[in-house]
Amino acid sequence: MNRHSLIAALAAAGLASAGTAWGWSLNPADWFARTSAPAASASTAPAGNAASSLVAPISAPDYRTIFQRFGPAVVGITVEGTVPASRQRAPDLDNDPFFRFYRGLPIPPSPRGDAPMYGQGSGFIVSDDGLILTNAHVVRDASSVSVKLADRREFEAKVLGVDPATDVAVLRIAASGLPVVQLGDPSHLAVGDYVLAIGSPFGFEQSATSGIVSAKGRSLPGDTYVPFIQTDVAVNPGNSGGPLFDARGRVIGINSQIYSRTGGYQGLSFAIPIDVAVRVKDQILATGSVRHARLGVTVQELNQGLAESFKLDSPRGALVSGVAPGSAAEKAGLRAGDVVLALDGERIERSGDLAAIVGRSKPGDRVTLDVVRQGKRETLTAVLAELPTSTETVSQQSPERSERRLGVAVRPLAPQERQATRLNVGLVVEDVSGPAQRAGIEPGDVILSVNGKPVATVEQLRGLVNGDARQLALLVQRGDVRIFVPVRLG
Repeated sequence: MNRHSLIAALAAAGLASAGTAWGWSLNPADWFARTSAPAASASTAPAGNAASSLVAPISAPDYRTIFQRFGPAVVGITVEGTVPASRQRAPDLDNDPFFRFYRGLPIPPSPRGDAPMYGQGSGFIVSDDGLILTNAHVVRDASSVSVKLADRREFEAKVLGVDPATDVAVLRIAASGLPVVQLGDPSHLAVGDYVLAIGSPFGFEQSATSGIVSAKGRSLPGDTYVPFIQTDVAVNPGNSGGPLFDARGRVIGINSQIYSRTGGYQGLSFAIPIDVAVRVKDQILATGSVRHARLGVTVQELNQGLAESFKLDSPRGALVSGVAPGSAAEKAGLRAGDVVLALDGERIERSGDLAAIVGRSKPGDRVTLDVVRQGKRETLTAVLAELPTSTETVSQQSPERSERRLGVAVRPLAPQERQATRLNVGLVVEDVSGPAQRAGIEPGDVILSVNGKPVATVEQLRGLVNGDARQLALLVQRGDVRIFVPVRLG
């Protein structure tokens, strides 16, 4: 299960993105947005309450001035491209290779080709020479990206870089003297603060919606590195990548996701904190890529029952439920059942805090972990590793041996995926072509073994594929079903 497969699985529970798209790329699970609703003023306290217990009413912010001043720095983004056949959704059960395997029918080559994709999103200008921030999922698969300014001028944009781990993308247009937003500090936000979103929901340009901060540091399934800002600002498809302003007109987030059972706004919206986006932008501008630190643990939230079981005074911290083999965490001595209370002295209240702190660190950083193990406090030291690239292509051989290529792009299971699937080994298929596609392998499948030999790393799979065998038996898991798939390489 790749990241988007996990999100797709959650779509029934409701997470979606706020970019719009039409054609085969249209997938409600790829819609991620935001929400709205102003706070009510305090009413008169019952008789007998001390005057000091009342909360003084706060006047609403001047949204009109914020929009007039910074609305011109918000842009609409239109993309065109193609979606590979390997990532298109299967039309029905009769075309499902697993279904065919059980019926004993041969698997014909997929008749689907690349499908056209059109989409819309939002963005905002952060430098007057045309630097723009938006979401990575807005420009994914795009062969051309067009930016429309508030004054209706349009420019072709160059994608300088994307970071799927944080869902941030950096664009540039050939222009100067442009209006820009002011960037704020999300750490100063508090629950209940007023916020304003500007974007192009459903293509309706320069639309403004407002609300309040509902929560901070929210962690979402599949998003390890982002401590999301939760709001109730109304955000819909097309808002993705647009700015979230505080009451003083400073951008404190990028609208990115919603929780929805309908594909549209239902009151739960999530924004990427702007400091996360700025770190990504700075790395892309400096090196053209983004490096993320990795500790290598799976953690879960503590409740009162677990806290008592682990002899804790309160349900605070990140409970380690799994440690990746060979990871920085394993080398530091972390174990399942440990509770991490702080990293480098920074207090951890919830499980998502640990990922957020690691996300702010760099590969190679030496960090100190304060943990509770079986009721006793310990201090461990870890050297953070680097998060591997999200996808690696297997069997990249010379052209004369290309007929031996398996034709899959895979990556190791993420900690959340290992926990969800209860698998200790396996490689998630991200993209597929050639022999693997003809055999019925699909994106989201997990390859467990090749000819009976388990595979846990890309190098192991590459070694088995590059051998002399022309016929392979892949043990593949799709959902809860496992099956051996015969693949002929040449």
